[in-house]
Amino acid sequence: MQGLAVALLVCLALLVLSKRLAFPPIPFYIVAGLVLGELGLGIVAADEISAFLTRIGLLFLLFSMGLQLRPDQIRTRSTSFATAGIIDGAVNIPLGLLGALALGIPFYEAVLIAAAFYISSSAMAVASLIENKKLFLAEAETVVWLMVFEDIILVLFVALFSAQGQGAAYLFARTAAVIAACFFAVRFARKPLISFLSREDELPLVFSFSAVIVTAWLAGMLGVPETLLVIALGSALSQTVPVVLEAQIHPFRDVFLIVFFVFFGISIDFSGIPPLPALAGLAVLALLSKLLSGILIGRIVHRRAVSGVEIWSHTAARGEFSIALAAVFGSAFVSGTVAALVVITSLGGALLGKYGFALFRLRALRNLAESHRLGRP
Repeated sequence: MQGLAVALLVCLALLVLSKRLAFPPIPFYIVAGLVLGELGLGIVAADEISAFLTRIGLLFLLFSMGLQLRPDQIRTRSTSFATAGIIDGAVNIPLGLLGALALGIPFYEAVLIAAAFYISSSAMAVASLIENKKLFLAEAETVVWLMVFEDIILVLFVALFSAQGQGAAYLFARTAAVIAACFFAVRFARKPLISFLSREDELPLVFSFSAVIVTAWLAGMLGVPETLLVIALGSALSQTVPVVLEAQIHPFRDVFLIVFFVFFGISIDFSGIPPLPALAGLAVLALLSKLLSGILIGRIVHRRAVSGVEIWSHTAARGEFSIALAAVFGSAFVSGTVAALVVITSLGGALLGKYGFALFRLRALRNLAESHRLGRP
């Protein structure tokens, strides 16, 4: 309990600092964990309480992600949504896989790193748009839909990794049946649920919290991945009153995620990860791969490459879901490599979100002035 209290106090100070700097706090939390844990001062260690709270934070994060997967909206925006998402995946997943394999990483672990390479930080992308006052841009909508598309692919990754050694076909079939039952139950009870969740007392809050915990328990009873079932519950309930549910979950998610990120940093073991030059090269490749996919999306979806730079500046950071995949399915080697990748790209992404496009415009203006000075049209 003492370690948890110290970690929360440190994170409170870092959260105040991040707000003053208009800088996303996630990198600060991870670095705080590194400093407080065995790799740093050694004053905080993981225990059963922190492990439980970390698990709860992950579940609320996945449920919140599911609330963004609204079937009706996905169908309405299917063309541009699919185009941007396919480009994003077609560029980043192969480059991540090739980069990992080039470092001599075994194929299964390379796939995990490729998944981390591909999945941007939804929390940091949205926070970057809000904090830099760019939600009004056309590119902002594309960024949000990219996060949704990546969330869908994340579900496939979770299913793929969950099926390892368990009979993939049987696990997929059983999971699909349970998810279908979840959607059917919510659809059948949609009107009563809307009425219940629209109440102004504490009952919707208790329902939201209990629904996530009970669903995770049922997943264990039914032998299906709790991550998938919690995501599916969020997506099913998105057809009721998702704004209310998001408001109810938001405080729990934010507080528990602080614990998740800090204790992820505390538990990181950097032993056996690639040498620093190789790791730096992998991080640079991760940043450049998002630049390439961003420019392609900008040219195809928005008809101009400069839009791609704007998209890149908000999607370069990897974060919570990369860490979740590594924590749930990866070895210590994968977790350490992904953690380092997340720290580097999240710091770089936060700077890009705040200053990247301004620097790009400044360079463009300088090039234009130089062209005029030399008498070129």
